[in-house]
Order: sequence, then structure tokens, then C-alpha cells
Amino acid sequence: MEAAVSDQPREVESATVAVTPKTSKKSAKVAKKAAAKRVAAKPTLLAGGNPQIAKADGDAPVQAYITAMPGWKRDVGRRLDALIVRSVPGVRKAVKWNSPFYGVEDHVWFLSFHVFAKYIKVAFFCGASLNPVPPVGSRQKDVRYLHIHEDDPLDELQFADWVEQASRLPGERI
Repeated sequence: MEAAVSDQPREVESATVAVTPKTSKKSAKVAKKAAAKRVAAKPTLLAGGNPQIAKADGDAPVQAYITAMPGWKRDVGRRLDALIVRSVPGVRKAVKWNSPFYGVEDHVWFLSFHVFAKYIKVAFFCGASLNPVPPVGSRQKDVRYLHIHEDDPLDELQFADWVEQASRLPGERI
């Protein structure tokens, strides 16, 4: 015969022992995953305010990155993302090295951006082939940058044109 398990304390050799139901390994694992998701819901901001987002493919991690961008940069990030999506239907997205990447093929990227303390740096990986070339040079001969500061107006037509041009170039295999 099996003894019934009770949640009530019982006396055993003049000591009170509370019998509690055991937690299964599966429910402990589920609780651990839920806790990890809660932590992931509030990304850490790295030096300069750049959000720390785990590497992942798809729109969801990019949107998490943009949502975590501090202050005025969040609105600019949303606008950049919208312009890229509008300019390149079916664009692929990922977060790598705490930056959103955009491409047209698997693991081949034409653009990325990154948050710094005073500006957002948009990297065009084949920017030297764009017409006109984006304004900021790089140590890498093909890469060109666009720096966006808080009070800088964004020339959306020029940005969209660069995005369209960049999406037709070979891109960077990462």
C-alpha cells in the first residue's frame, strides 16, 4: 500500500517536518527559460548607449534592438528600418555584434548601423560603389558611412537611393 502524501506538517521524532511536493526537472527548466526571457526583455546598453542584443536572424531581434535604442536614436532607428524595408521589399534582417544588419541573400549584407554616444553610424559595406558615395570614409576601401547626429536632418530620398543601390551590389558575406 502507498502512503498518502500530505502538505500538512507532521511530527517525526519530536521534530516538525513540512512535506512539500517535489519540483520536476521540466518545470524548473521552464521557469529558468521564463526568467531568461524577462531578463532579455530589458537589454543592457553598452558603451555609448548601443543596445546589447543576442545574435539572431529575423525582424524580431532587429525590432528589439531599435526599441532598446536610447532617446532620439530610437525614432531615427525606426525611420531607418522603415526606409530600408520600403526600399528593398523582402529584405533580410539580423542582429550580429550588437548591430542590425540588412541583406538580400542569406548571410550576405549590404548595410548595418550602430549606436554611439553622439550619433548613429550607418555602414554601407560597398559604399564606395554608390553614387554619390556616402560622406564618411573608412579604413576599409569599400566601406562608407553616414553619421546621423541628433539635430541632423535625414535626407530620406538620398538614403533610400543609397539603400536601393547597395541592395543590388554583391554585399558582405558574414
